[in-house]
Amino acid sequence: MTGRQAFGILALAVAATVGIAAMVRYTKRVEESIRAAPATRASVRLLKERVAIAPLSGVDLDGRPLSTAALRGKVVLVNFWATWCPPCRQEIPDLIRLQARYKDTLQIIGIAQDSGSAQDVKRFAVEHGMNYPTILSSPGIEALFPPVSALPTSFFLDKDGRLAQKHIGMLNASLTELETQALAGTDPGIEIVNAEDEDKVRVQNAAQSNKIPGIDLAGLTPEKRAKVLETLNSAHCTCGCGLSVAQCRVDDSTCTVSLPLAQDLVKKISDSK
Repeated sequence: MTGRQAFGILALAVAATVGIAAMVRYTKRVEESIRAAPATRASVRLLKERVAIAPLSGVDLDGRPLSTAALRGKVVLVNFWATWCPPCRQEIPDLIRLQARYKDTLQIIGIAQDSGSAQDVKRFAVEHGMNYPTILSSPGIEALFPPVSALPTSFFLDKDGRLAQKHIGMLNASLTELETQALAGTDPGIEIVNAEDEDKVRVQNAAQSNKIPGIDLAGLTPEKRAKVLETLNSAHCTCGCGLSVAQCRVDDSTCTVSLPLAQDLVKKISDSK
């Protein structure tokens, strides 16, 4: 090996060593900057002015008495739902996981707005493995809460039984878990943002309207009532609103297009055998 070759090899070795050292220094700087960067805090919006909700009491599908008065100290999630409601069915697995994970600090209560029998709802609950109690809805229970015009609608009650948040439409599993932790006080790192009560009329998040302005469903059988609600929530209104017939009626009860559409659909279903 000539002296020139040896010098070249030495120069390459030095350059490689310098390069490796530079990479190590860069990596350390990146790691230090990551450690020094402030962690992003999770945040939830909860009502600034919380109104106490009178105790909800009833008998669940297994015949056991249930009252929110006995649940003080726990976070309570009251979930209005129905077996015929697609987004209600879709969020049930998330609610099951939430109840199992936070059983010591959270109690979920389902309020079924089905027109069918308690046995039908119980059969559905068993088939879907629902691990939280369900009570059949009643005018008395509905009167305790702000109007429920769509399903699912969920109300978070804090540990003192006050309304802390309301969600219309299918729950976001991650957000619901954060709200549970914040209300239970199990994660002090969650930032709570005080929010005004923005009870929007428009049905969002694929919620299913269960009370249709201008449409009387009282005379229908439970089966046909469920069929009408499913149909009105899936049929598109032709007024240009981009909503379903049911959503359009809730959003604008003066709409002259959605009303006859809804009436015609109700008539067809009620007249069917």
